Amino acid sequence: MTSNFEPEPPAFVFERAYNNDHQFLFDFPNKKIMPNARQIQLQRLYDIVNLSIQRDDLPRARRAWSILARCKELNWKAMWRLGITLLENDVCVVESNPHKIDFLRTMLLQLPEERERILAELVQHYILAGRYRDALDELEFYLPSFPYRDNPVLHVYAGLLCIFIAQPPESAGANEVEGFTYDNNSLSRAQTYLEHAKVLDPNNIVVNEFLHKLHSISQGPGLLSFASHHSEDETHTKGFQPSQPKRRRRKF
Repeated sequence: MTSNFEPEPPAFVFERAYNNDHQFLFDFPNKKIMPNARQIQLQRLYDIVNLSIQRDDLPRARRAWSILARCKELNWKAMWRLGITLLENDVCVVESNPHKIDFLRTMLLQLPEERERILAELVQHYILAGRYRDALDELEFYLPSFPYRDNPVLHVYAGLLCIFIAQPPESAGANEVEGFTYDNNSLSRAQTYLEHAKVLDPNNIVVNEFLHKLHSISQGPGLLSFASHHSEDETHTKGFQPSQPKRRRRKF
C-alpha cells in the first residue's frame, strides 16, 4: 500500500507576504509596525543618507537627502541634527561655518519644541567660529524667558563666555597681560549666571569650580589664579582660538 503523503511546503513560502522581515540599518523617525512599499522606500533612502555620511560620501548623502526632504511623510525640520552634518566640509572634523549658523538660527525660529537644544548647538558653533560675543548676545537674548531660564547648561555657557570675554585680548603683549585686571562687569555677570546654574544643578562640578575661581580672582591676581588651574573644562574655556575653530570627531 503506497502512501500519497506530500510534505508540507516551507512555512516561509506562505508567511513571507505577511511578515515584516525587512532589515534596516538606522532607526527611521516615522517607523511603522507594518510599513507599506513607500514607507520601505523612504527607510531605504534614510539608510543611504546615514550610510553615506558614515563613509564620508557627503555628495551622495546630500542627493539622497534632497529627495527625502521633499517627501510629505517626513518632517525634515525634526532631523535638524542630520542637516547640520550635511553642511560639513569633512564629517571627520567638527567645525563651524556661516551656513551652519544660518541654518541653526532658522531652525530656532521654526522648531519651537527643540529650541533649547538648537540654542545650545548654535552657541557651540559661534564659539567654534571665534564669535564669542555673538554667542553671549544670543544667550542673553533668550535666557530671561521660559524655558531657557530653567536650563542650567545655557547658564553655564553664558557664565564661561563672560569669564572668557573678561580676560585680556589674545593680541595683548606679555607686558600688557601682566598689568591687566579682569573686567569687573563681565565677572559680575559670570557669577550671576553660574550661581543660577548652581541653583538649577547643585552637583555640577564645572559650576562649583568656576565659582571658586571667581572668588579667588576677587581676592587676588586673577590671571595667576586661572593660570594655576589645569582642569579640562577651563582648558577649553581659555583655549578658544579663532584661528583653530575645529574639533576632531572621535571614531569608535
